[in-house]
Amino acid sequence: MSEIIDELLKDADERMSKSVDATRHEFGSVRTGRASPALLDRISVDYYGVSTQLKQLATITAPEPRMLAIQPYDRSSIKAIERAILESDVGLTPSNDGNLIRLVVPELTEDRRRQLVKVVRGIAEEGRVAIRNIRRDVLGDLRELKEAGETGSDEEHRAEVELQKLTDARIGELEELLKHKEEEILEV
Repeated sequence: MSEIIDELLKDADERMSKSVDATRHEFGSVRTGRASPALLDRISVDYYGVSTQLKQLATITAPEPRMLAIQPYDRSSIKAIERAILESDVGLTPSNDGNLIRLVVPELTEDRRRQLVKVVRGIAEEGRVAIRNIRRDVLGDLRELKEAGETGSDEEHRAEVELQKLTDARIGELEELLKHKEEEILEV
């Protein structure tokens, strides 16, 4: 295959890997039965009129298996942090002592587990769509190369087959991640 096609396939592979990694990271922010600072990764706080990630405003730790502790760098931001947590979809109620915000992670009910599985499936579908979009972009590039006369139809076809193999492999990785995350959520 030509050098241009190799570059396109290599680029597609890197971008697809990044999509899988991004999905893995999103899965980390979905609550299972254990407390993890990653649960709060998606929370943004209105800090003096600027939307700021919670992890940039405070230290987040898990001192116990079912508790998160949030130590704000600026005490005056405690109310804003509490409001952001209450308005988020994590389903935790903060309590503060003026210096520290504590979040107790309750046992998950069966209904909440099913809801979380739906959330995780939605995140996985976003990952699959991102991978398919990369495939579509590269297929467009391959067709442009063929139309410009830089590659032949045989080379284009071989590249499409390779691209499909890459796509299938990355989507397979996502499916495996999804399966493990669902098991983790449904585990009692």
